[in-house]
Amino acid sequence: MPKDIPLSEIVLRKYEKPYNIDKRQLVKKICLSLGLLQPGDSRDVVVDILMVLIDSRKEKQKLDSVEIGKRVEVTRKEHNLEIKGLAESNLRRQLKRLRDLMIIEKQNNLYYMSEFDSLSNIFDDKIHKFIVEPSIARIKEYLNELEKQ
Repeated sequence: MPKDIPLSEIVLRKYEKPYNIDKRQLVKKICLSLGLLQPGDSRDVVVDILMVLIDSRKEKQKLDSVEIGKRVEVTRKEHNLEIKGLAESNLRRQLKRLRDLMIIEKQNNLYYMSEFDSLSNIFDDKIHKFIVEPSIARIKEYLNELEKQ
């Protein structure tokens, strides 16, 4: 009997269309939409980590976790948010979650947006193609198998 351990997993949520919201709120909705953040979660440092990496993509910068932490702290202060969740261990955990979704890459302990590409392209090329489509195909296999019984 096969174990009930998923080969991959993703949470997708659909929200209202984006109208007149600032960049941080856009990134927060993206994190919520991709399951990186739970609705109502006050611990949203992943939003600022992703913002820092999106901004560093323009200059094709690779950042270590210490520099990411410093930039996240600045971003949170600019938005009048509490400076919590910035422990090195939590930053690394959030970075791993972004890596697991193939949004960012790590090379020599430096992090950057996957192939320095836009988040839209990363979603299409990596998340949709390698996680969403195969998951839907497997669900259809289970549904078809059920029809045989």
